[in-house]
Amino acid sequence: MLEQTLTIIKPECVENKHIGEVISRIEKAGYRIRGMKMLTLSRRDAEIFYQVHRERPFYGELTEYMSSGPVVVMVLEKENCIADFRRFIGATNPAEAEQGTIRADFGMDIQRNCVHASDSPENAVREIRFFFAQRELV
Repeated sequence: MLEQTLTIIKPECVENKHIGEVISRIEKAGYRIRGMKMLTLSRRDAEIFYQVHRERPFYGELTEYMSSGPVVVMVLEKENCIADFRRFIGATNPAEAEQGTIRADFGMDIQRNCVHASDSPENAVREIRFFFAQRELV
């Protein structure tokens, strides 16, 4: 089934100049980029985007981090995109990520793990709508 997912190249990955390599790997793996933009989240935007985690102890640290610098947000499309992309990028904790995955190669720790990925079809729809109007997707 053709699906879309949202990914975010996180602030440390942008700062460390890995945008091009991450995008190149994504494209070479067969994902189609349907929308892409660079922006800096306000703290309030990060709080709204990550509201599903607001009761978790890391919520404040996460929203502060995600609003600390520019990010690149992308809508990707492929068969079975959500589950496939999560396998492709590797485990949330880079120390546990499979060799050769984006998180294993570029992630620094469980929070600064280079990329965010939608975890379900429902969250993918919500996350895509948060960043993109329909007219921005090709």
